[in-house]
Amino acid sequence: MLELKLFTDGSVNTKQNIGCGAYLILTDLAAPINTLAPQIKVKQFEQTSSTKLELQIFLHGVEAALAQAQGQLLTITAYTDSQNIVGLLARRKRLEQANYYSSKGKRLNNVELYQQFYALADSTRLTLIKVEGHKKTQHKDSIDKIFSLVDKAARHALRNVEREI
Repeated sequence: MLELKLFTDGSVNTKQNIGCGAYLILTDLAAPINTLAPQIKVKQFEQTSSTKLELQIFLHGVEAALAQAQGQLLTITAYTDSQNIVGLLARRKRLEQANYYSSKGKRLNNVELYQQFYALADSTRLTLIKVEGHKKTQHKDSIDKIFSLVDKAARHALRNVEREI
């Protein structure tokens, strides 16, 4: 069994509907923090929103982790600041019973991404951990410091994209 740690975050320009997401896959949380930045992967998304982007980059990261596992049984501990993602496993039964419609009869946004999330969750042992984003440095533990690297990579990538527009 392969045990991986996945950190994901995204940054969106809501006026342009573009965003950049970043993820980092680790096997060892004890790796020196100064060696991690080059391992962070960044991806640009168009026609997105903050909720959609968080899902998109999370799914992209899980797919990369599955590829890394090469068919081995996979346990993923995922760290995100997205309340939506952290709550998805608990909301699954209700969402599926309602066929992804709200209580007001409106089809939910991002249905395909939710379905993809659940399919990937079924193929792994997934634990979701909510990280408080943007903590002051003196209050950060090692998880927060790693998450900050991913957050900064996403924001930096978005700024670079915005300069090109």
